[in-house]
Amino acid sequence: MKKILLSTAFIAVLICFSSSLTLVSCQDKTKDMLDQAKDAVKEEVNATFDSAATKAKVRLDSVKEKAKSRMDSVKIKSANKMEEAAKKLRESVNQ
Repeated sequence: MKKILLSTAFIAVLICFSSSLTLVSCQDKTKDMLDQAKDAVKEEVNATFDSAATKAKVRLDSVKEKAKSRMDSVKIKSANKMEEAAKKLRESVNQ
């Protein structure tokens, strides 16, 4: 009887020990999967930020070109107005 109880206790200890090893193994697998998921999310976020930065840069360049074009147009218009005003002033002085 004593041998049977000791054998049963020994088997129970072995079962508990093997299940704890399985849990550790599962935890390691879970940690690896979580690390992979974190890396995937980081890559996706970085790609999104890079894409947004590229789009913003293109948009900013476009706005800069439009602003430059408008400023050039304003400069030309103001130069033409100044020439007209100078002609009128010359004509009024010459008369």
